[in-house]
Amino acid sequence: MKLIVESGATKGDWRVVGDGGEAVASFRTAGTNVSTMPLAAVNDIVRTICEDIASAGYSISEVYMYTAGVVTESVVVALSQLFRRMLSCEKVEICDDLTAAARAACGHQAGIVAILGTGSNSCQYDGEKIVKRVYSSGFILGDEGSAATLGKLFIADFLKGLVPEEVAADFRSRYPSDYATIVANVYRSEGSPSGYLGGFAPFIMEHYAVPYIQTLVDGNFRAFITRSLRQYDVERYPIGVVGGFGNALREVFERVAAQEGIRIARFISTPIEELIKYHTI
Repeated sequence: MKLIVESGATKGDWRVVGDGGEAVASFRTAGTNVSTMPLAAVNDIVRTICEDIASAGYSISEVYMYTAGVVTESVVVALSQLFRRMLSCEKVEICDDLTAAARAACGHQAGIVAILGTGSNSCQYDGEKIVKRVYSSGFILGDEGSAATLGKLFIADFLKGLVPEEVAADFRSRYPSDYATIVANVYRSEGSPSGYLGGFAPFIMEHYAVPYIQTLVDGNFRAFITRSLRQYDVERYPIGVVGGFGNALREVFERVAAQEGIRIARFISTPIEELIKYHTI
């Protein structure tokens, strides 16, 4: 049996997969980002699920874990050792979430991948490995096209009095919106500033009919296309879009992409089912 894990910063999907490619057990955990979370916290999540798997009597021979923030070999080694110790498995592969998106969207074919979630990312994939990537740089320096950046743009305009009053009034009626609270949540909170900002995306989209909001949303996607996607071979390859934010706004993104001459091949909300196919077919 195989254990396949796809874990972003928000949530983790775990599947025990039988020899025929069927998922025989599923688990949902908190997300993991091994570059921003203490490794001990990540280990606790892994250890808990591995104990559940072992107690259920599943014999795992291969583990494929995709998680945000894989940038150092020491993390790969530590997680691999933990899985081998807990599950006595023969093979362990630890990859980043961009590799997960590429394999889910493209399988064994070449293509370009865009991640559009709370954050954003992108790469060009040759069917086996990532051959080019434009760094997303996070929501402060980049992450164009993401929910966090959309929220950042909106909140920045709100604080400067640039949001149309009909939208601003609705925002004030539904959220703590004084200057001190917003600044504290973005700059001083122990939580996730990007998650806080990205959480305003549903509210923003409720007002998409307002010209100001349409310009903001479309401009966020257009910046992602201009600053990231156009650095790849978009004339040759269509693009697979992975992530809940991109999937929820697929009609908007497809329209903006078409205006920019970009072909979209498919949208995938969560990669786990496609990763099962990748590792079993």
